[in-house]
Amino acid sequence: MKTILLLICSNIFMTIAWYWHLKFREYPVFLVIVISWGIAFFEYCFQVPANRIGSYEFSITQLKTIQEIITLVVFCIFSYLYFGQKIGFNQLIGFGFLVLAAYFIFKTN
Repeated sequence: MKTILLLICSNIFMTIAWYWHLKFREYPVFLVIVISWGIAFFEYCFQVPANRIGSYEFSITQLKTIQEIITLVVFCIFSYLYFGQKIGFNQLIGFGFLVLAAYFIFKTN
């Protein structure tokens, strides 16, 4: 559970670092890069421990799968709250396929 919580925190910072500036296109690109890099520092403060701790519980493939699903969930919430973009039916179907993919990745032989 600790790995999941760390990955959620990491992905919140990652999503903000990558997308916050799209509302502020008047900012110079160099300034946006520097600010985003500063935000991404906190992403790494959560990501590195999450991967290290998680590597004792999960395979690397499972760990990456968890991270990608968390990324999508965090991104959907962020894009709705920050940009007001709703999730469409096609996106829900696509996410369903990703969950199905995760099922097969975690299924042991």
